[in-house]
Amino acid sequence: MTYKILLHVCCAPDATVPWPILIDEGHNVAGYFYSSNIHPRSEFSRRADDVRALAKILAKDCIVDAYMPVEWLDKVRGVLLSPEGGPRCAACFRAQMEGAAKAAVSGGFDALSTTLSISPHKDVGVINAVGEQVCRGYGLKWFFRVWRKNGGFALSVQRSAEMGLYRQRYCGCVLSIRKDGTE
Repeated sequence: MTYKILLHVCCAPDATVPWPILIDEGHNVAGYFYSSNIHPRSEFSRRADDVRALAKILAKDCIVDAYMPVEWLDKVRGVLLSPEGGPRCAACFRAQMEGAAKAAVSGGFDALSTTLSISPHKDVGVINAVGEQVCRGYGLKWFFRVWRKNGGFALSVQRSAEMGLYRQRYCGCVLSIRKDGTE
């Protein structure tokens, strides 16, 4: 069975594997970039530009949501200072998935997926649980895969280099930046 899938794209490099796979499987796939968690604004713009560039390479539509960092901060307020990989990240995933789900419903999509599971730094159990819950609330099918399996992450690094896409050194929020500029 094929679906009309809105693919939540956390960044262009991480989408270089899942997006083509879903297309090759016959799904009608558009990208969605939320990322109001990204700091600073110039970083958001750079990442958004590359998501648009990847969509153009794939000849697919892409929605780039408005940059609203204050709204994101409000959504993670109660867990803002929690450690990397903890409750703040789960709340951030939820904010991103809810934005994607709203866009999916308004765009007539019947399924939602995400590129978040390609990262070896993210908890796929949390991503899946958040995605399932959000999709259930919006009446969407949750189309989940662990994209990092079978060398997916390494392939995304290779493909993003071949395509000249910017590969950031931190997840996005100001709290994920270490002194050396890495996650």
